[in-house]
Amino acid sequence: MAELLARLRAAVRRAAVSSVDGEPVVDAGDFTVDLGAKRVVRGDGTQVHLTPTEWGVLELLVRHRGKLVGQRELLRAVWGPNYGSETNYLRVYMAQLRRKLEPEPARPKHLITEAGMGYRFEV
Repeated sequence: MAELLARLRAAVRRAAVSSVDGEPVVDAGDFTVDLGAKRVVRGDGTQVHLTPTEWGVLELLVRHRGKLVGQRELLRAVWGPNYGSETNYLRVYMAQLRRKLEPEPARPKHLITEAGMGYRFEV
């Protein structure tokens, strides 16, 4: 019984480290996204300043990590229901996010473009 309780305490402790207020903390290797605190920290410990729109795009991609998020879905979720065809907005904001987060923005490994379809966040 004592071992079971010790294992449960350890599991709860580990879960507390990986989330804040029920929101996950996603470690991408080069940077960490804290969805609860709404902040991004580089691997060297420096905090990355994101605009509200950049945060909206990144948060949606991180919440659907590993899955394709369509261009229309991104536009409507971040900019509003009247947006659906302004894909140039996405190109601009994805380029800004890559410059701020990717080690090599020209060869992204976390913020992936699926040509003509949408974007994907990979850890």
